[in-house]
Amino acid sequence: MNIFQSAQPSLLDRAWLAIRYPYDLVRNPLDALLSIPALSFLLIPTFSSYSTSLNLLFFYVTWSTLILSNSPLKVEVLGTLGIRVLFHLLPATAFLAFDGATPTLAAKAKEHGESALPMGEEQGGRKGRWWRTALVSTGNVLLGVALQSCVELVFTKLLHFRSALKISTSLPMPWAIAIDLIRGLFLREILSYVLHRYILHHPDSPLTSYHTSWQHTITAPYAFVANYDHPLAYIVHVFLPTYLPALLFRFHLLTYHMYLAIVSLEETFAYSGYNVLPSGLILGGIARRQERHLMGEGKGNYSCLGIVDFVAGTSLGEDVVEDITEEAENNHVQERLKGRAKRGGRKPKSRSRS
Repeated sequence: MNIFQSAQPSLLDRAWLAIRYPYDLVRNPLDALLSIPALSFLLIPTFSSYSTSLNLLFFYVTWSTLILSNSPLKVEVLGTLGIRVLFHLLPATAFLAFDGATPTLAAKAKEHGESALPMGEEQGGRKGRWWRTALVSTGNVLLGVALQSCVELVFTKLLHFRSALKISTSLPMPWAIAIDLIRGLFLREILSYVLHRYILHHPDSPLTSYHTSWQHTITAPYAFVANYDHPLAYIVHVFLPTYLPALLFRFHLLTYHMYLAIVSLEETFAYSGYNVLPSGLILGGIARRQERHLMGEGKGNYSCLGIVDFVAGTSLGEDVVEDITEEAENNHVQERLKGRAKRGGRKPKSRSRS
């Protein structure tokens, strides 16, 4: 027996790594990347900051241990599931609990007031359909993870190809991550528009009735509505536009999980129904366009971000350019008010956005 042979990680060690992975994925890269100056982050592949180097080294060791001690499929599936739970299902559950526990306060934060509360009287009260919506939405999220697992099994076990996503101990460079994220989100925007408009809202499509009789029966959205749909319509509307860019560009698994975290947060806030969002410029406009799509019976606003709708002329209400212009004007007004207040020695009054 070789006493110097490295011991294999125990079952508890593997379980702890799997549980800790989504947290480490978010914390360590962000801690490292945010401490790098923008120029060196984009142009220089070496890191001069001692703390940054330690963060990257620690994350590399954690990532390598996770990859070497588990099968690639297990790492991909558990990581994907962890991202979806952490960035969509848990926030959606928290929003739903907030709406149910404090309806008066929640109604003030909703774009359409009390009528938009999932447990409000207009939605059937606490015995309404909110629980079914949450259950179906969660089931669809799990369906997406299962489909992704099946694709990997077909690639690696049946066809004996390399994995659909790049899974290795090496870490992608920051600019490679940025390029993949940009083109992935852009392709998702195009696919979402085409599939949503011509397959889920075309009169000759067999899936149109499924989509309209499921998701479009809810006119005042809340976070779980993002993935509430007939399973076939969910695959076309959500899964394919999200997964196909990663498959086509063969994202590194870390890049894919960052991409999936962005998509999950966008879904959660865009369908939350709140008029108070972290970013009025991006999330606020996206949320308003999603609401108009549901309330307008699917006659426009087919894409996720609204860019393709603007180009194709299918925007309902304010388009993405008008949102950007209005937000820029509001920010300019706020800066002028702050400047005047500083000169006058008084606190500026906040100007509400109409």
